[in-house]
Amino acid sequence: MASGLLSAAHAQPAPFDRSIVRQMARDLASKPYQAPSEKLPDNLVNLDYDRYRAIRFLPDRALWRGEKLPFEVQFFHRGFFYKNRVDLFEVKDGQATPIAYRPDLFSFGELEPPGPAVDLGFAGFRLHAPINKPDYYDEVCVFLGASYFRAVAKGQLYGLSARGLAINTGEAKGEEFPFFKTFWIEKPAQGANSIVVHALLDSESAAAAYRFTIRPGDTTVFDVEMAIYPRVDLTQAGLAPMTSMFFFGSNDRKDVEDFRPSVHDSDGLAVFNGRGEELWRPLHNPRDLQVSSFADLNPRGFGLMQRQKDFSAYQDLESNFERRPSLWAEPIGDWGEGEVKLLEIPTKEEIHDNIALFWRPKAALPAKGEHTYTYRLHWGPDAPKSTSLARFSRTGIGTRGDNATLFVLDVTGERLKSVDPKSLRGVVTAEKAKIQNIVTQPNPATGGWRLSFELLKEKTPVELRASLMQNEEAVSEVWVYRWTP
Repeated sequence: MASGLLSAAHAQPAPFDRSIVRQMARDLASKPYQAPSEKLPDNLVNLDYDRYRAIRFLPDRALWRGEKLPFEVQFFHRGFFYKNRVDLFEVKDGQATPIAYRPDLFSFGELEPPGPAVDLGFAGFRLHAPINKPDYYDEVCVFLGASYFRAVAKGQLYGLSARGLAINTGEAKGEEFPFFKTFWIEKPAQGANSIVVHALLDSESAAAAYRFTIRPGDTTVFDVEMAIYPRVDLTQAGLAPMTSMFFFGSNDRKDVEDFRPSVHDSDGLAVFNGRGEELWRPLHNPRDLQVSSFADLNPRGFGLMQRQKDFSAYQDLESNFERRPSLWAEPIGDWGEGEVKLLEIPTKEEIHDNIALFWRPKAALPAKGEHTYTYRLHWGPDAPKSTSLARFSRTGIGTRGDNATLFVLDVTGERLKSVDPKSLRGVVTAEKAKIQNIVTQPNPATGGWRLSFELLKEKTPVELRASLMQNEEAVSEVWVYRWTP
């Protein structure tokens, strides 16, 4: 269906450019916060998951269907968890036209559709593009719920999510959930390899404007330009936030009875800090909330990775965790002092996102100011390779008798093929704990090396660091881990 058929017949196009969204955010922030509308017809108010899933957008009504453009857009109906009204606009030739809600864009299953005169707006939208086959438009990203969005690269399935902004995440006073209230979707040119989406965010503490340039491919890349306008001093802001799920893995199978070896959307945190150091922190499903902070100055990148890519690591024919994307945030420009903050929340089910990650600036973002950040999100099989250092590919943890915990770390990478085995050694340190029996040996099954050691039992959490060294030169990234009793 041509785009004009989706636009409100009575709505007149209005001039649009990126500065308009920033001005709207400034204006919002200068006024008291107003909660979003959740008003819905009675039969849509208390939908359960199955009844909401029965409301389906009709693909033949997609925006730009039949125009042979590189993207199409489909829309989500409001209901279930997604009650907030979201307004959508199509931008063409510098003019923005509202995309009108119509019941006949959807099939409703057994539900009675709203009347034709009801303007409900939308809950969100998804972009489709021929990412896997030249003649089929696959779903490549979705914006749905608060400020959440997800994307996939070629051959992948949805896993972890990103967010526009995090506020008070992990704080005792409770988290605030900013939400995207309006989107402007630019109509792409014939043959374009990217699409631009603008977004207006609102929250009790701040408003913000976003410009996303989205390029699907073997790695799907989002260039994000963000301007935040706080209503109050933001002391607990989280930038480039992302959320994921870690239920259990080779390092963490306490009290787990499951036929699968691992269940997770992400298996570790990777950090490339401003000092040029590469860190790898395997994720953990703790018994108690764990908050880890990695102080830094001008970080080069951080993200939640899914390094384990073999089906044998999961044995799940339905979830296919080996096809979940990694997500890497690459700051553009200097972000100053702050910390990469990781939250690991206990969960007893795999349906919950229990991992949160973001950058927290050291200084508060003052009210009534403009705070701009630019960064690049890489959704794909791996993070952009920073250096030639070998990587930790697996962390195994078990008991060694009554007094020790055994750690077995596998390390792989081209760098290891040229090292002198006689000069390679493992370096392991522990904070206020004793390490013994450090062993480094080749692993012929992986073509890499294996580093193992024992930690004498402790009653308090222990911070661990490990790496492979050739003489005094690092040949691997730094493995960091918080062991908890």
